[in-house]
Amino acid sequence: MSHPTPDRAQVLAALDAVTDPKSGQGLAAAGLVQGLTVAPAADGVRAGFVMEVPPGETSTYAPVRDAAEAALKALPGMARVSVVLTAEAVQKPRLRTAGLSPQAVHQIRPNAPVPTERPAHVRRVLAVASGKGGVGKSTVAVNLAAALAARGLSVGVLDADVYGPSLPTMLGVSGKPEYRDGMMEPHAAHGLRVMSVGLLTEKTDAMVWRGPMASQAITQMLTQTRWGTEDRPLDVLVVDLPPGTGDVQLTLIQKTPLDGAVIVSTPQEVALADARRAHALFRKVKVPTLGLIENMSGDVFGRGGAEAEAGRLGVPFLGDLPLDAALRQAGDAGTPLVSSEPDGETARRFAVVAARVADVLGV
Repeated sequence: MSHPTPDRAQVLAALDAVTDPKSGQGLAAAGLVQGLTVAPAADGVRAGFVMEVPPGETSTYAPVRDAAEAALKALPGMARVSVVLTAEAVQKPRLRTAGLSPQAVHQIRPNAPVPTERPAHVRRVLAVASGKGGVGKSTVAVNLAAALAARGLSVGVLDADVYGPSLPTMLGVSGKPEYRDGMMEPHAAHGLRVMSVGLLTEKTDAMVWRGPMASQAITQMLTQTRWGTEDRPLDVLVVDLPPGTGDVQLTLIQKTPLDGAVIVSTPQEVALADARRAHALFRKVKVPTLGLIENMSGDVFGRGGAEAEAGRLGVPFLGDLPLDAALRQAGDAGTPLVSSEPDGETARRFAVVAARVADVLGV
């Protein structure tokens, strides 16, 4: 016999029963419930949201947060509750502080006009980014590309992580690409066209490159790879960016028009803070963030953090991917899990993400 579980409406009603001390309204009516997630789990329902308050008032609202948590935990079938109290999103008073010089800040501003051109015979360019390393961005990029290919699209993958290229291992390709008629021929693997700086260097080479060298490598792979032909253009080029917001990202943005970016993050705050920076970079240079993907979701790193962050940033939440040993094992074996287990749960989740991305890209 199944037990009743609260739905979103019941959660909001419970939160509106808790009074905002400033407005006298319920928390939801007062706009204090942001990024609400209500997700089914094996042990019931898990709910969480962010409560953003003015600076200096967190101590006032700490009892309110506790009351909100208690109200949600009291709902029958509620398994876990997370209420984050923060003043971060509220603009703070302007203080005199140390900072970067105007010349340094200028480097992250789009220089106009910038001569950009799409790689030849490529319809859409999609960047997969993260604010920090270790969140599984390359794993997501490879499997997302495979999921797009499974929809019947012609898909290429560019490994732009020049300091730590991992696509040759994850896709099981090796050897320098052929060079014909002034263009490099990408490797073919699992229905994808693959190019990586790891294919242009020896495995034992240390990627000790200054910014201009890394930028030149990206430019070469973008413009001198035969991604498609006039008769058979590439539908989507998925670009696996290095983590962070440095030279490689700026080079790519200035060299070719990006049709969108997908940001990968794990659920915990230390990763979400860097995801915010990645979104800020794309916003500055007018590249649309198509959404956030939560990777490694589960009991180890938590759940729902990326969905709540997407709500705060006002961008779509594309889906969550569980922390799955099979996903790592498939990458080490050189075959995307989406390709090796196309009917599995992980492939199904990637298919949902791919469908949402393809719809926005119009392919």
